[in-house]
Amino acid sequence: MLRSVQLRCLIVDDNALFLTAARAILDGDDLTVVGEARNMAEAVSRASELSPDLVLLDIDLGEESGFAVARELTARAGEAAPKIVLVSAHPEDDFADLIAESPALGFVAKSDLGAATVLEIVRRGDGGSGRRPR
Repeated sequence: MLRSVQLRCLIVDDNALFLTAARAILDGDDLTVVGEARNMAEAVSRASELSPDLVLLDIDLGEESGFAVARELTARAGEAAPKIVLVSAHPEDDFADLIAESPALGFVAKSDLGAATVLEIVRRGDGGSGRRPR
């Protein structure tokens, strides 16, 4: 039986408790958490250093916007950009237009976070380029 390829994940969130919880929730058979970042500078540096397949990215990073981080990661890496899944404690409807316009594959509420949920977003949205289909 063939196993699926394990995705390497970078988690970007300014909340230390969420970073710890997300790592525990996601790290497993199909996802490996390879690093964490708390802001844009760390996210860009860690993404360059670790070359993750996937970035789980909080929309609200205190003074910074996760949407700006998503655009920066995509611009810097071009075709090699990691897949991005946005996450927030706020409902998706609060950001629907911004999510649709972002380079992210999709969104998951923090309360619904799970490896299966994230992997489904990647499977559903991955058209081979790592970008949300238009």
